This record gives sequence, structure tokens and C-alpha cells, in this order.
Amino acid sequence: MAGPLLETKFHVPAGRRGLLPRPRLSERLSRGAESALTLVSAPAGFGKTTLLAEWLSTVPAEGRSVAWLSVDRRDSDPALFWTYVVTALQAAEPAVGAGALALLQSAQSSTEAVLSSLLNDLAGLAHDVVLVLDDYHLLEARDVQDGMAFLLEHLPPRVHLVIATRADPSLPLARLRARGDLVEVRVADLRFTRDEVAAYLEHGMGLELTSEDVATLEQRTEGWIAALQLAALSLQGRHDAAGFIEGFAGDDRYIVDYLAEEVLQRQSEQVRTFLLRTSVLSRLSGGLCEAVTGQDGGRATLEALDRANLFLVRLDDRRQWYRYHHLFADVLRARLVDEEPERLHELHRRASEWWEHNSEPAEAVQHALDAEDFERAASLVELALPAMRRARQEATLRRWLEALPEELLRCRPVLTIGYVGSLMARGELEGVQQRLDAAERWLDAARDAGEPSADMVVVDQAGYRALPGSIAVYRAGRALVLGDVAATMTHARRALDLAVEDDHLARGAPAALLGLAYWTGGHLDTARRWYADATASLVKAGHHSDALGGALVLADIAIAQGRLRAATSALEEGLELAGRVDPPLRGAADMHVGLSAVLYERNDLDGALRHLLVSRELGEHAGLPQNRYRWRVAMARIRAAEGDRDAAVGLLDEAERLYVGDFSPDVRPVAALRARVRIRQGRWAEALGWTRDRGLSSDDELSYLHEFEHLTLARALVGRYTDERDERTIDQATGLLGRLLAAADDGSRTGSLIDGLAVQALASQVRGDLPAAIASLHRALALAEPEGHVRVFVDEGPPMAALLRAALERGPGGDRVRRLLAAFDGADGRVRLQRGLVDPLSTRELDVLRLLATDLAGPDIARELVVSLNTVRTHTKNIYAKLAVNNRRAAVRRAEELDLTSSVRGRGHRGRGVPER
Repeated sequence: MAGPLLETKFHVPAGRRGLLPRPRLSERLSRGAESALTLVSAPAGFGKTTLLAEWLSTVPAEGRSVAWLSVDRRDSDPALFWTYVVTALQAAEPAVGAGALALLQSAQSSTEAVLSSLLNDLAGLAHDVVLVLDDYHLLEARDVQDGMAFLLEHLPPRVHLVIATRADPSLPLARLRARGDLVEVRVADLRFTRDEVAAYLEHGMGLELTSEDVATLEQRTEGWIAALQLAALSLQGRHDAAGFIEGFAGDDRYIVDYLAEEVLQRQSEQVRTFLLRTSVLSRLSGGLCEAVTGQDGGRATLEALDRANLFLVRLDDRRQWYRYHHLFADVLRARLVDEEPERLHELHRRASEWWEHNSEPAEAVQHALDAEDFERAASLVELALPAMRRARQEATLRRWLEALPEELLRCRPVLTIGYVGSLMARGELEGVQQRLDAAERWLDAARDAGEPSADMVVVDQAGYRALPGSIAVYRAGRALVLGDVAATMTHARRALDLAVEDDHLARGAPAALLGLAYWTGGHLDTARRWYADATASLVKAGHHSDALGGALVLADIAIAQGRLRAATSALEEGLELAGRVDPPLRGAADMHVGLSAVLYERNDLDGALRHLLVSRELGEHAGLPQNRYRWRVAMARIRAAEGDRDAAVGLLDEAERLYVGDFSPDVRPVAALRARVRIRQGRWAEALGWTRDRGLSSDDELSYLHEFEHLTLARALVGRYTDERDERTIDQATGLLGRLLAAADDGSRTGSLIDGLAVQALASQVRGDLPAAIASLHRALALAEPEGHVRVFVDEGPPMAALLRAALERGPGGDRVRRLLAAFDGADGRVRLQRGLVDPLSTRELDVLRLLATDLAGPDIARELVVSLNTVRTHTKNIYAKLAVNNRRAAVRRAEELDLTSSVRGRGHRGRGVPER
């Protein structure tokens, strides 16, 4: 964090003297602890915090632990807020949250990933825990609200959330209320009853009032606790209590202003000044108050105010930190603005200086901004930049920078580049180019003049010296996002030239960008060399989790090259690096997912599944940003192999929603993987619809970035020809495949070459050119066997099995073909082979065969299938040719002999059965 966490935010406020027990509300809160959410919602001054503190003093005795967090304005930064939430829970339950905190240190981790890890830990608790969020209304960020909604939706039964707020939060309250998961405590519940008013004034405040006076106070304040407390303070020492009580009236705000003024007038001038001038502080300590007020005795004054019950809330057990009751603080600040407006900025400036000297940069920056001392604020932000980036507080950083005048940013190049980083961390490119240019102009002017310009302001000298390299890296990253590979390479090489030899981190980032650029262009050997250098630099720099990301990229590149053994080595080395510490480094889960993908291709489905289960057991906090979608892609392939293709599509839908690019090229889009599953289901029309939406065609100019998609298009075209027998379709497929294979061969992309040859073999087979089909198949097998590729063939299903059998009967390479056929026979019985058929029946031909087994005539079959009679005749002719028969009855008998009847019967029909002979 940019400064330590504030321990006082985790402290349950101590009860004050004179506290009135409220058993009716404590009982309701205890009942609410059986629900997911208890909402205590009321305006300021209704005793929400006091009520919760009283109730929580009894909770541990009931077998529950308590986690408390006092929210403040800064917590609208999602990373900071969730860090506080997890830390609060760890104070109550030390065994939870380690993974979530690790995820929070990554700039790319999503809130959902952080919360999933936390929820998994919480689900294992043996007893209940109550998480209280006080002053929740101070949270404004939509991202935080969305995260809270996710947390509530998945909250384990033993975890109970309590929210105290002045306004109802943007959470699904109606849904929670409808299913009985919401308990509410509102204004009507919190108001003091007349009996409670009497008890509070008499026993809590030591006042002797008549029943008429009590009734008047209850009526005028409507049980509003803050107003009653102010009134009680004003009444102390007065002889004419009844006259005073009759003297105020009006709305809530008027009452508070009036009574607060009464309280202030009864204080000494020294105490009144102390109260007003320290009202600018969100937290109070003796030393801080002395620095702001210029008066000695800060701690003694705070202790005296605490004894006097003067709206002071203790924030720790040592009586070192306090805060004012929010309502009272509002009144004090309003009085300060009225009475000493010229002093306001000076008070904030003093507070900023105190926090700076006490190593709290975030508080120092905020007070500088409140003082409108923008020069000071800018300098503090510049010094805080490195820590804020490491702590993933980009939202706070950006809020600070946007609070500074634009003209001030223009003369501070380090801050300008800091702003660029905060933008690009959220994937935003608008304004990035202009700010990079502006920073570079300052550097150019300084170089030309031989010294920095007098108009340029630099506080962080190390940051200034790193600017040329930082600018080059950001330019390279921007170019990569925009798809400008040449510019990416230019800027990354410049960053490398600027980095000193032993600055491993400064060398690792541009080397990785160069690797990604070459990968995007399909130059895999060069990409691998650069990324290996980048990974080695990251290891030397001690950025081991980033190095694991490098291992994953190296494995992906090796798989694209068809080098399964090299992929395995990269992943196993990464796993060894991850396992050097306990718990394993972030990225360990990714290594298991990568190994699962290799084992899947080698047809070791059991081993592939084991690695996925290990990855899941490690938890999402042990994974890099891409792991959530990669895990689902890997599991989808296993589900499809098991025959559950609908489940596979569901997993791919989830993966697409969770996709994170992380600057890596999307060379195997999830949508293309889903299209391949649809093609294997015979739903090639859906796949072709996707290619049209993507703007893909068989005439496109080829690029590696779209190679996988074009191979998918070729498969869909083959599927279409199989059903419709349109020669233009198969011509498009074979022409596209020829160009794709040539490009993959030139680029040494053996993985793509094997994939394309398999499709080319099927295209020749369905066209009736069996020699060409077998020739393509043998070439693919020769490339595949040394590295153990299997599933690239098996996933093609019955058509590939039939082609393998034909190859076994007609040519050499029998052992190789037999080994692959054994993989088909052992595929869990889920791949039904149309044995004996060189050219299997298509999905539409099976539909026609189903209806040939009925008494429907040709025109009726055409109407049933909503096609022309000529199309039915074409399909019938193809069926006769494939089954080697010449009439309808023979076709039905042959289908039964080949065990195709289950396929025929399973598709359902309205006919009345096969005509009798």
C-alpha cells in the first residue's frame, strides 16, 4: 500500500458512559445474523454505530467472530476497499484471505477473481463470522457496488454482512428481501421511545426532568438521538429546563444547528477553537491536533472531550485515535467556514505536512488538495507514484491527478507519464498519445538546452531519469493494442537500447513486447527467443509471477509450432519455480492448465483432467489474469471429447465472458473454438454465421492472427458441402486450405500445418478424391507422431476414423494408422464410427435416411425437411452411393447392418414405419 493500512478502521467503537441498553434492537440484530444481510439505514445522528457496538459486545459469546471496517471516502478506490475488507476479515479469521490479498497486488486481477478467492476461503469456516461495514454511504464507486453485489450473491451461509449507512445502497435489496435474506433496522426502529428518552435523560445524562418536559423533548426531537444528546448537554446546569425545551423548534437540520451552537457556547474559548479547527480532520490524535491548531496539550484535550461525552468516538483501545461524530463534525465545519474561512486552507496544509512527516502519503495528498495547494499536492503525488502503482491503487491515483489543474500537469513530465500509466492500466487509450508527446517534448528541450528547463518541475529524480524508457515502453504497448506491430517493435527496441545492462526489469518489459509483436506476426521462432530473454530478465529481477506468465507464453508458442515436448518443458520449469515457496507463487495454477492442454492433445484425458482439478484446488488467487478463461477452455475440450458438447459450449460461453487479453495476441479466439464444436455437432450453418459476423471469407488476405479462424471457416465450408454438395463451397474450402498450408509451412507453424492437413484430407475425402485425402492424411501423421499429437485427428470424429480405415487398407504406414485408430476405439465409447464407410453419411443424409425408413413418399420427405424434391433426390443418390446399394429397401437394410439404426431411430419422425415387404 501507499502507506500502511489504518488500524483504527478495524476497531469496533467503544461504548460511551451513559449508554442506554436497547434489547429490542439487539435481539433483532441477532436474528438478522442468520440472514445474508442486515441493513441499518437511517440519517445521521440516529445511533447506528452505537447500536452496532453495543450488540457486537455480545456476539463473540454467541460463537461468532466479528470483523469491523469503518469506511471513509478513500475507500471508493476498489483495490483499497477490498484490501481493507479482506484485512478486516483476517483480523477475525486469520486463515482466510491470503489468496485474495495476493490477487489484489496484480494490476490485471478482476474484482470477481479477488472475491471468488475470498469466498472460497470463507466457505470453509467452521463457525459464523459477522462482517460490519460502517458509514457505507461514503462509498461512491460503481465498481465497488458491483463487487458488493457479487459478494452478497455468493455469500456462504456462515458469513453475515451488516451495513450501516445513511442511504440505502445500490444492492439487490428487493431480491434479498423477497427470499428472506434481508433484515432491516430503519429510522422508525432507531428512534427512542418515550420510555427510552426518559431513561436516557435521567440515567445516561443525569437530568431530572418532569414527565411533561420529557414528552416535549420526545415530541420535538421525534426520538432523534443526536438531538437528544445535544439537548441534554445544553440542559446541564440550567435552572429553567422547561423554558429552554420550549425555546427550540423546526426541522432536523435547524435543531442540530441550534443545539450544537448551544453546546459550543458552553465551552471555553480554547476548547471551542480546538473543536472548530480540528473539524477538518477525519481522524484525531494528540500530535496531529497540536500540529493543526498550534496549541499544546492535544492528547489531554481529546481525553477531556471524551470524558465530557462531547460526540467523540474512540478508534482504538489505547485512546490515541478518535473521530468526531459525523453529524457533529458537519456542524463544526460549517461553523468554521462561517467564522474563519481564511484559516481553512492553512489548517489543511498543516494537516498535510503532519501526515507527510508521519509517512501517510495518501492523507497528505488529500489534505493538500483540500487546501487547494496544488503544487504541494502534485509533488506528493509524484513521490507516491511508484508505491501507488505497486499497490494497484490506480483509481485513487487517477482521482488525484484529475483533481490537479491541467496546466500544472503539463509542466511535470513524471506526473504526465504517471497519468498515462493510470489510463493504460484500465485499457484506455484516449489522450495517451498526446501526453506521451508532451512528456517527450520536455525531454527534447532539456537535451537541446543541455539542462532541464526552468519551467519544468521534477521531484522524483529517479522517475525523471527513467522517463525515456518509460515513454518508449508505453508507446510500444499502445501500438500493440492498436495492432501496429511495426511501431511496437520500433518503440520496444528503443526502450531496450535505453535500459542499462543490469536493470533486468527495464530490459524485461520491452523484450516481452518484442516477443508479443513477433508472435502476432506469426514469426514464432523469433518470438520465442525474445520471450525467453524477457522471462530470464524477469527471473533475475525477482518478478517470478511475471516470469510464470512468460513460461505460459513460451508454451503457447511451442504448441503453435507443434512442439509439445518444448511446451511441456517450459510449463514444468515454471511449475518448479512456482513451487519454491509455500504457498506456490501466483501463476502456479496456469502451469497446470497449460500441462492439461498438452496432455489433452496427446489423448491423455485423465491426466488432463487431473491437472485442471489441481489448478482449481490451488484457487483463482494462484492464477494469472488469463487463467479463469483458459481453465474453462481446457475443460470445454474435455467435455466435448466426452460427448457432452452442450456443456462444452456453456463453458466456452463463460470463457468468452471472462476473456482477458493481457497484451497477448488472441490467436485462438473462444468464438472460433465454439464454432468448431458446432461444426462437429453438424451445425455448420451457425459456424458460417459466425464467420460472416467476423467478416471472414475464403478470399481474405491471410495473417497469423486470423489463421485459426480461417481454418475454422474451412471446416465449416467442408461441412456445408457435405450436406449441400455445392461445388463452389468445396472449391472455396480447398483454395483457402491450400493458401493456409503454404503460409503455415513457410512460418514453421507445424501445429497449424497439422490442423490444416487434417481438414484438407477430409475435404478431399468428401469430394471423392480418396488418393488425395490419404496423401494429406499421411503428411499430417508424419508431422504429428514425433510429438504425440492425437486429438487433432480424433476430434474430427467418424469422418476421420473412416478415412484412417481406408488408409489402412490402401497403403503403407499401417502401424502409425493403427495406433491412431486405437485412440478412436478407446474414446470412452462416445465416438460412434460408421464402420465400413469410407465416406460417412452427413447429418442431413442421416435425416433423409430416417425418412426413407418410413412410408413417406419423396414429396412428403421434402415437405418434412423443408427442402426441394430435387434436394431429396440428390441426398438419396449420395446415400445409395455411400452404402453401395441401389434402392430404398436395401439402403434401410444396409443401415441396420452398419449399426446406423440407432442414429436413424434416435432422430425421431412422424412416419409409420418401414413398409412391409
